[in-house]
Amino acid sequence: MAYTTDDILSGLAEIVTEETGVPAEEVQLDKSFADDLDIDSLSMMSICTFAEEKFDVRIPDEELQNLVTVQDAVSYIEGAQS
Repeated sequence: MAYTTDDILSGLAEIVTEETGVPAEEVQLDKSFADDLDIDSLSMMSICTFAEEKFDVRIPDEELQNLVTVQDAVSYIEGAQS
């Protein structure tokens, strides 16, 4: 199943809220995980693990540093769908 941008964004928002307590409505495409949402690297690893399970994709550890904004993560997941 291919997920749309909106599906991925809402799914990521859910994961971020569960992991960090950041309100889902604050998780927007133009937000930076570290600067705007105050998500540290350990939480980011958990978020990526849950995103891999939810969207059935693989996010290699070396890709984590490239996922700076929510848009980066959404774009990566869109491209990684099989």
